[in-house]
Amino acid sequence: MRFADYAKIYVTAGRGGDGALHFRREKYVPKGGPDGGDGGKGGDVKLVGNPQLNTILDLRYRKYIKAEHGENGAKSRMTGSDGDPEILEVPLGTVVYDAETKERLGEITEEGEELVIAKGGKGGLGNWHFKSSTNQTPQFAQEGKPGEERVVELELKLIADVGLVGFPNAGKSTLLSVLSHAKPKIADYPFTTLEPNLGVVKFSDYRSFVMADIPGIIEEAHEGKGLGIQFLRHIERNNVLLFMVSAMTDIEYEYNALLNELKSYRKDLLDKPRVLAITKMDLKQGFELEEELHFDDEIPVIPISSATGHGIDELREKLWEMIQHAKEQEKEQEKT
Repeated sequence: MRFADYAKIYVTAGRGGDGALHFRREKYVPKGGPDGGDGGKGGDVKLVGNPQLNTILDLRYRKYIKAEHGENGAKSRMTGSDGDPEILEVPLGTVVYDAETKERLGEITEEGEELVIAKGGKGGLGNWHFKSSTNQTPQFAQEGKPGEERVVELELKLIADVGLVGFPNAGKSTLLSVLSHAKPKIADYPFTTLEPNLGVVKFSDYRSFVMADIPGIIEEAHEGKGLGIQFLRHIERNNVLLFMVSAMTDIEYEYNALLNELKSYRKDLLDKPRVLAITKMDLKQGFELEEELHFDDEIPVIPISSATGHGIDELREKLWEMIQHAKEQEKEQEKT
């Protein structure tokens, strides 16, 4: 299945049913009076979170979505049935915007969570509501209200504990395949990864976390070069960022270049805790770096080799430790 993290759809909620204009007519019941029932409510259009989904590709092929209209009222004060809602299942991490105003309508982050994106119209009142001492036979009933119509944009931001950040061929896909059962495409040319991949990293003691391989960034990606910034939105959801730089490159330069790209996209991404993995250490004599590394921040640096397993266990434990710390800080912020 193709990965899709953006869709633009046109949604129309159901119209409310009309109230009934009716008078009771029964044998032996003189002057029965008005008894027209109310119209039913129009159906809503709503999103529901489904953790089994990881793409919004289906919605790309359903451009126009309409909910059911409410039924009209009937005699004997019978209310018309409400229109059935139109339910759209989406992956967790889906954010919804009004396409015209760019207003953020909400997001889906939990299984079964619902978000109404277009409200159904209210049903009209039947004529029995309008009976009074001065108007015993009201000759009118309300029409149902139209449902909301709008164009919405859906953006999927993958929810993962760790996001991999690095230039093409830094070894992100290889590490993901080693740490999890994910099977991303791997090759020795740039831009092998053309869409994000998710993998579950498991420990022998049943601990686990989710890791996302974000397609490779290049310098000036924020200006649209390479794959541009189309996948950087997924990094916003990660608790920890794992920067990956090959041991066969200028490590300090590449790390700082990655920081600059994230900063150019969204400055607050640099507030996230991060780890630097120096990859492909098996290509270095004795798994040692010749030069000392100097960074402006106190970032944990772990040399690894996905091919030999060197440093992999240390990296996995460090990521787990930082994820737990990040979650604790998040809880503290929620309390305040």
